[in-house]
Amino acid sequence: MCVCNCSNTCFFLSWVQGFSNKNFGFINNQTVCYSCGNYILFLNIKTKKTTALQCQTGQVGAFAVNPNCGVLAFSDRKLNPVIYVYSFPELNKLSELKGNIQLDYSLLAFSFLGPYLASYSSFPDFVLSVWNWQENILLCSESQPGVAATSMSFNPMNWQQLCFVTESSVTIWHIERNHDEHYLIQNPVKLPDRQGSLDHHEDLFFPYSCVEEPYHGPVMPVSAIAGLVGDEAETFVPRTDIKPSLHPTAHCWTTTSDIYLGCKEGYILAIDTEKCSASIIQQKPLSEQIRKISDMLDYIRREVQKKKGGKPQALRRTVVFTMAFCNEGLYTAGIEGVLYFYHIRDLQYEMKMCTDISEPISTLIFSPDYTILLIITDQGTIYSYEPAHGGEAVKLLNAFSSYLLAADFLTLGDKYCVSVTISGGVQIWLLENGTCLSMLNLDIEATAMACCPSSNSVAVGTKGGQIYFIDVTKVEAPRVVHRSCLSKFPVLSLHYDQSGQFLIVRAMEGYIFVLDARPSKLFQVLGYVVLAGEVLSLSVVSDFKNNVVEVMVLLNVAEIQQTRLEIFCLSSTLMEGIDKYVNDQGMLNASAIKKEQYDLEYPLSSAVRLKDNIVYGYCTCAPFICKYNLSKQSILEDPPVFLPEKIIPSNQFGSGFICLSPNSRWLASAAKDGVLFIYDTSTMEILAQNYCHSYEGGGIRSIIFSLDGKFILVSGESDGALVCLKWKKIEEIEVKEADFHWQSLLTILNKSILDENAVLTCMAEWQIESKSTSESVPEEKSKKSPLEPSNAAVTEDGNFTSLHLDSTSEMTWLCRKTEKVIREETERFANQKKELQMRIKKLHKTIQKMMHENEQVPDIEKLGQQEFNLDVEEQERAQVEAEQEVARIREKIEMEILANCYLQDVIKHECWDSMCVKGRAVKCFHIACEVENYPLKKRDEEELRTLEKVLHLRKIEAANLKVQKKVLETKSETILFKEEENTEEVMADDTASCCLVGSLSSQYGADTSILYHQLDLHSREQKVNQIVLLKDIIYKVKTAFNKEFDLVAQQKEQEIARIKERNVKIREILQQLDLQVEVWEPGLTCDEKPEQVLTVKDSEIKAEKYLTPQEREKAEMLTRLEMERQLASLDSERQRALNDMMGGVLEVTQEDILKIDIPPPSFISKPEDEWNDQEKKIFSEYEEKVKELNEEKEKYRRTLKNELEELEASIQETTQNFDKTVCKLFEKKVNLEKVVYQEELKIVNLIYSLLLDEELDSRKAGLSHFLVKKQKEKVKIAKTVETTKKKIEFYTEQYDNAIAEDKNLEYGFRKKFVDVPANLLDELLELYKCRPRAAMTEIYLDAASRSRTCSVSAEDYKDALTHLMKAMDELDNPEHMPNGLDPSIWESFCLARRNKFKSEQLVKWMPLILAEMKVFLQRRIDDNEKMSSKIEKIFQELTWLQEEKIKFQLNLTFQFLLKQGQDQVEKKIASMVECKEFSKGIFQLEWEHKKMRMQIEDLNQKAQDIATLPITKDRQLFLNMLDYDSHIAHRIAVMEKTLGVMDKLHKKNMKKHQKRIKELEKCISLKEQANYELSLELKEMLVSVSERRHISQAADMQLISERTTKRRYQEILKKKHLRGLIEEQKKHLEILQAEAERLRSKTFPIL
Repeated sequence: MCVCNCSNTCFFLSWVQGFSNKNFGFINNQTVCYSCGNYILFLNIKTKKTTALQCQTGQVGAFAVNPNCGVLAFSDRKLNPVIYVYSFPELNKLSELKGNIQLDYSLLAFSFLGPYLASYSSFPDFVLSVWNWQENILLCSESQPGVAATSMSFNPMNWQQLCFVTESSVTIWHIERNHDEHYLIQNPVKLPDRQGSLDHHEDLFFPYSCVEEPYHGPVMPVSAIAGLVGDEAETFVPRTDIKPSLHPTAHCWTTTSDIYLGCKEGYILAIDTEKCSASIIQQKPLSEQIRKISDMLDYIRREVQKKKGGKPQALRRTVVFTMAFCNEGLYTAGIEGVLYFYHIRDLQYEMKMCTDISEPISTLIFSPDYTILLIITDQGTIYSYEPAHGGEAVKLLNAFSSYLLAADFLTLGDKYCVSVTISGGVQIWLLENGTCLSMLNLDIEATAMACCPSSNSVAVGTKGGQIYFIDVTKVEAPRVVHRSCLSKFPVLSLHYDQSGQFLIVRAMEGYIFVLDARPSKLFQVLGYVVLAGEVLSLSVVSDFKNNVVEVMVLLNVAEIQQTRLEIFCLSSTLMEGIDKYVNDQGMLNASAIKKEQYDLEYPLSSAVRLKDNIVYGYCTCAPFICKYNLSKQSILEDPPVFLPEKIIPSNQFGSGFICLSPNSRWLASAAKDGVLFIYDTSTMEILAQNYCHSYEGGGIRSIIFSLDGKFILVSGESDGALVCLKWKKIEEIEVKEADFHWQSLLTILNKSILDENAVLTCMAEWQIESKSTSESVPEEKSKKSPLEPSNAAVTEDGNFTSLHLDSTSEMTWLCRKTEKVIREETERFANQKKELQMRIKKLHKTIQKMMHENEQVPDIEKLGQQEFNLDVEEQERAQVEAEQEVARIREKIEMEILANCYLQDVIKHECWDSMCVKGRAVKCFHIACEVENYPLKKRDEEELRTLEKVLHLRKIEAANLKVQKKVLETKSETILFKEEENTEEVMADDTASCCLVGSLSSQYGADTSILYHQLDLHSREQKVNQIVLLKDIIYKVKTAFNKEFDLVAQQKEQEIARIKERNVKIREILQQLDLQVEVWEPGLTCDEKPEQVLTVKDSEIKAEKYLTPQEREKAEMLTRLEMERQLASLDSERQRALNDMMGGVLEVTQEDILKIDIPPPSFISKPEDEWNDQEKKIFSEYEEKVKELNEEKEKYRRTLKNELEELEASIQETTQNFDKTVCKLFEKKVNLEKVVYQEELKIVNLIYSLLLDEELDSRKAGLSHFLVKKQKEKVKIAKTVETTKKKIEFYTEQYDNAIAEDKNLEYGFRKKFVDVPANLLDELLELYKCRPRAAMTEIYLDAASRSRTCSVSAEDYKDALTHLMKAMDELDNPEHMPNGLDPSIWESFCLARRNKFKSEQLVKWMPLILAEMKVFLQRRIDDNEKMSSKIEKIFQELTWLQEEKIKFQLNLTFQFLLKQGQDQVEKKIASMVECKEFSKGIFQLEWEHKKMRMQIEDLNQKAQDIATLPITKDRQLFLNMLDYDSHIAHRIAVMEKTLGVMDKLHKKNMKKHQKRIKELEKCISLKEQANYELSLELKEMLVSVSERRHISQAADMQLISERTTKRRYQEILKKKHLRGLIEEQKKHLEILQAEAERLRSKTFPIL
């Protein structure tokens, strides 16, 4: 395996393995690349060789591949990330793209045409950018706040189209170019809803075109009704109108620049990128035979689903997770693991199944030549499928998808290594190049792995507490040979000693198991140790001299909040007779392991021990490594803490761990930052470091050194990468030392390796027990120890399953030991157990007999129930528990009662206490009639202040109105004004009428004069004030009614009191008459006295009242006092005598006459014949008294009956009168309700008008905000248009210049080669016109095809020119040189021809650029026109809103009161409307009259202007010529031609002037250069002058200088005199010459 770009350390990156199914792509036809941790891996699908490219700055983020150019791009995951572009196979960095992104890039995509790369960033930027990666230029970008993308791709046929997909939307971005400027134009695609409906949502921001409802006013959009103003108003959609759209999952481009889109709901859409519309592709109707087959398959699937135990479900649509397109059709795949082929035509498809992978497929990708389709599954397996040949898919790579757990070197440590994933996948790698030799899937959740030094076996620990032992003597075919189930605790780590004798297993809850590591002993479990704390790490040191293995354990002791080192020894004697050193449960004895412990000062997360009692620990509270020397007693007393000998600072951050090399020379340190540090254990200096993993990937999970020290295996926490490092720079002595340690270790282990491997090879392969076997296991064997945790896990469907098949069927070693101990104890104490059971039964019978005898004895001799309790302590404990439970429940109930009381108080405060008038009712006595009052809340201070303010304002307005009326009466001028005044008087008179007021509130005590007139409510403040006044009127009307209601309620209470008084008398009469008649006694119900509801009576409580001990004592005391009082009253002598003598009364009243009975004589019992005369006389007297008494009784009875009838009649009369009063009150309440409803209707109309006014304002504000945005966009577009026009003008000028230069080159050819003979010149001219035909034709066809799909770029021009220049090399060959031509001339000729050819190509390419710019300009002009139309539409709606608001303020809602049953209401309204229209007509005629008068004045003014108008020649020409317009047009044409000529001249002059300006600028620059040189000379001269001045001053040469000055002054005067003479002589000479010339002309006139 080849590796590139290692870090600059002492390590060489040997190879990297791993897999990630997220980023995947072809770099060429044979190579696939994907990201893994900090690396990009390149896999050759033919040779299976892998190459790695390391990202130097951390984990690889987004990733993209361009197979056409052979480049790849990826981003790092750091602050301000960078995009790197590399070439393949050279793996050279081409460019670094640095933007303003803060955190991370989520997507990258290459264009198939041109050097363009699209990137999209994640939170918080969400920016879409397009780059030119060759030039390292950001072309354009667009921000999309909050939009998270899922995929992105360029159109393969047009790089100016980009498909951008999110979880719920699709957007087509068009990249428009204006020469060297690029713009991103967004075009969203509207997707169907989940039912597949293509009906799009209506535009809720512009839902109508000035629609107006005749009564309720204009209809506003939903956003205006909601009161939204800003950007939310444009995008607001009510919840009821939201229709969830489809969710895209995959997409691909077609050859026609359309898009196929797969959705989560099972639909496949076809998107037209030009129209940005989506259509659902439907399946073609199946033939009858195929339909029958499909039905049969559906039936089979349902039956299979039933057999699996699931409910048969209806078949859903196939969900497409990935798709790939080729010329033949569309390939799709999804979670079903089936590759489908779709043949699509006219929005219909035919589908066929290509191959079944039986695993969820995540990615489909074609090779660049479309011969191979790679299929990548979620599990990491890669398949190859050839569409041309069909057949089944071929497995290329069986990678692992879950995270790597650990890696280790196979025994001998120099050829192979082993790794395991969390999902239980074991891979064997060739250490030389990282080739995967074999793979074994254990299908378990692995937690640890280690390789045995004494045999070719690998131990894998699981979460269920099992350890799998794998035979790897044949690396191509590993197999499981044994499995040990230690406990239900998860295995945390596995450790072999260097001799390979012991396997130490670290488990949860402080358990450490010791196993015999040799296959010959069948991996026997020797015992276990339980430590008091959480085991953080474990280190094993082998002492070969003493044949002892020392195990150091790092514990986290929660009790003391510190870490502790515990060391125990394992000798070889343990394997000879283990029963001596363990107890019955398998725990190792303390004497056998010689345990030591050290409490440490600093908390550690990992620790390792060297052979010389040196311990290194990685600190958790700070980034440093502690060194401890266990031989030295560096202990801090109170509390005793072991202090570190040395503290070494670390440059790492996050939690970490350390690992020791086999020769104890190197210490590796790793943490969450992903950087590996190697220290020298003797000096603790850093030998090397490597950034092999990253913090984003979770850092480093495991490190392992090879036995020879040459290799280091490092696996990441969650990045899925396994990195093999090899030393690049290391001292020779360390190499020799590591090699010596390895060789010495091999000398010790060679014999055991051979023996144990022989045994391992002979071991049978371990088989998983079948389901039937596991089900037949007895229940008693499956019982778990109370120490064992549950091993069940919850699956995705909610069912509980074990982690693997037989985790519940096989009993663990710890359970077997525990069960064995229990069984032995049971057998040992069986007799004692039976004896105890017999004694207990006998004791039970004795106690039952005693309790039965206790029931038979008298109460005074009975014993209490508690006396028979044998276990008093248990009884007290049970009672305490019961009391605690009662107290808990009581507290819970009390809290519930408290919560309910609080809720009651809140409700009572809000609904009862806050009411100044409580709601109640009055019912009739005999009629089903009920009248309720108006519950009223007390008005708060704010409401009262508002009312007072409005009343005060109304008083001011009334006073102002009176003053205005007086002014108007004094200034009445016109009849129209009088008519208006009359109408006002009529309206003023009508205001007194209830009909115009709109309610009858004035008849019920309300003052309506303070109200505004209904026709005066125009402003918002007036409407608000009117609402306040109407609410006050309603409140006063209700208050007035409540007063009458209170009187009636008081009257009823009085009547009830009177009835009760009469009922007392009635009951007395009934009692005297001895009549059993029920007395009617009315009362107040809960509706009439609602406060009764708030009081709970004892009779309403059904449950028994709970009394506290104090309340119970008080009740008993009161009962006892009452009984004593009653007994005292019975013992009264006076009361007894009165009862015996006079019946308990002192005198007999008339009311008691009915109770009087005359006692018969005593002889009445004798027969009448035996009576004597005296007795007969007494009997006759007795009869007379009885007769008189009966007559008096009858008379009194009649009196009582008459009184009873009078009382009942009186009660009936008073109650009926009261019922009449209540009925009248009810009628008044009904009328009053009408009044309240009338006022409330006014309030509702006013509130509606206010709401509509607010809606109009909201709509206006929203439109204004929208208008401002559109105006800004229009300004931006207008600026773009102006800039583009200027660019087009400039580019057109450049194009004209290029044409002129091209012609100049052609014309100047002969001038340049003027020295060449004529025959050769003609031949050169023919060669000058020669061009490479084939190359030009090919390039032009390519350019034409590109221009039809996308714009022509400068890169295309450069590429084409490069190809043409290569084609020109053949024409420049000297063999084409004419005979006799000088080679130097041929070279200059070739150069001239090349220049001419470049000029021609430039002239051909520039029109394409110019046409592209004109197209861009036209698009922007169209956009500008569209924007102008939108703005015009907004202005129209704003105008309409303003008109509607004015109209709504003027057209008020007027409330009339009309008599019920009136038939002429419509006629009156029609007549009122007619009068209104007639008055409008009058106003209109007056306005037209004024208009006509103004027109007359205008015409008169024009006549005067015509009379005074001066007639010029132009006006005469206008008046006289018949075809004046054509004359003017001719003149304009002539002037235009003249202007054109002048413009050309002006341009020529401008060119001349520009050339002149350039020449002058050159001259100026030369002058400036000269001035600069002179200034430098001047500076030097000034320096020399100053130096001379200083010298002269120093030499005191003043006299000499004065003499020199005088002499020079004389010389100057002399020179001046001589110049004067010269001038005079010159003038004299000129005069003489003129005179001579004159004389010569006279003498020789012909000359």
